[in-house]
Amino acid sequence: MAEDSTLISPDLDMIFSRNTDNIPLSTSTVLGLSSDQPQQNQQQSQIPPSPAAHTRQLLITCAELLSQSNFPAAHRLVSYLSSTSSSPYGDSTERLVHQFAKALSIRLNRTVSASAPPMISPSLSCVPYFSPLQPAMTNASSGTSSSSMCGVTSTGSGLALLQMEVVDDLVQHQLQSSYICLNQVTPFIRFSHLTANQAILEAIEGQDFIHILDFDTIMQGVQWPPLMQAIAGYSNPPSMIRITGTGHDLESLGRTGQRLENFAKSLGLRFQFHPLLLLDSSSVSLQLTSSIALLPEETLVVNCVLYLHRLLNRSDEEVRLFLRTIKTLKPRMVTLAEREANFNNPIFSHRFLEALDHYTALFDSMEATLPPNNRERLAVEQVWFGREIMDVVAAEGEERRERYERYQNWAEKMRRSGFSNVPLSPFAVSQAKLLLRLHYPSEGYQLLILNDSLFLGWQNHSLFSVSSWH
Repeated sequence: MAEDSTLISPDLDMIFSRNTDNIPLSTSTVLGLSSDQPQQNQQQSQIPPSPAAHTRQLLITCAELLSQSNFPAAHRLVSYLSSTSSSPYGDSTERLVHQFAKALSIRLNRTVSASAPPMISPSLSCVPYFSPLQPAMTNASSGTSSSSMCGVTSTGSGLALLQMEVVDDLVQHQLQSSYICLNQVTPFIRFSHLTANQAILEAIEGQDFIHILDFDTIMQGVQWPPLMQAIAGYSNPPSMIRITGTGHDLESLGRTGQRLENFAKSLGLRFQFHPLLLLDSSSVSLQLTSSIALLPEETLVVNCVLYLHRLLNRSDEEVRLFLRTIKTLKPRMVTLAEREANFNNPIFSHRFLEALDHYTALFDSMEATLPPNNRERLAVEQVWFGREIMDVVAAEGEERRERYERYQNWAEKMRRSGFSNVPLSPFAVSQAKLLLRLHYPSEGYQLLILNDSLFLGWQNHSLFSVSSWH
């Protein structure tokens, strides 16, 4: 991550009056350095920054202006970025700027509009309708898409509610589709599933009744067919595999269960799926205590792939209570996969810098491995990553859902709850290497073994981690 240096507000009149030819602005102009700086600084300022470094600094400056409540200057800078450096169809830097400028614009508009209603859910209501076949119409002055407005204009409240329901259904469908695309065109989700599955296979070896408590059903159960195939290859497979899948939509859980049951049947495996509906209004720990059914002969495994961070929008205490509840269930193994980023910082400028570094690496990885007009790439960048960036940048308080923390924070929480780290096997590491070599052959993707856990990153920037606990 780049050094968190003191950010000085620029003289925006200087920026906009002297850049009529779209020449990259010097570092001294961006940082607002006066002309009477020492000669050494003047000579250094003659070296123009790269376009990526230049736009990065302008984004950081815009975030700092918002933190300082300098809204007119922030508005002019975000408008400048949107009109000169932003495109959802450009290179990785332009695509990144497009998403961050849009999120900054929404944060700015929400802050200065005292009469604006609260944003119900930035992770849903501000996701634009996406069609990779037709470029979105963009307002250069605000950086927002004409189809991404969060409000519903209608004189009838009933019609407005109906429109909101239709939009919500469409957004949910697009989010699910873009997450599937993320699983297909990047190695991160498959890496998490593959590594977690290998740890689970080793933990349940020789056990006759298997019960998996799954907190990753946003992926509609795609983690489990490879595991089932591996189990079906055993000379003496288990007598029963049972998955309890958690989620917030009973209908979606039912479809997931049916698909998994059909797949298990095709392999000749005895299988049961039990949906567990988790309500946002109640503690997950309390719901688990009253709803989970364990049989005496079962070997329990708990799967938390990109889940624990979702509990942080309530409180750290909710996470501790959840982990202690899991501990009382006496699982043989708990698998944990999370992003390597700290989006849970309450200070906006710190959170913004962390997000900018994280998504720069993600967008660069897609630039290096996928063609510019790849439909899946566009869907991931504009819908999935766009939703996440919108959440981290534009939302505050309980509205903010993307509260990722780094591995060391989760490791500390796990140990305080009575868990011990189980080293991932050499075979799990070799499986991850094989995945990258066969399906994502780029030297940019790098694996790191640290603290008995496995990290996947891009160009020395860790992005995802997987660990197992007992």
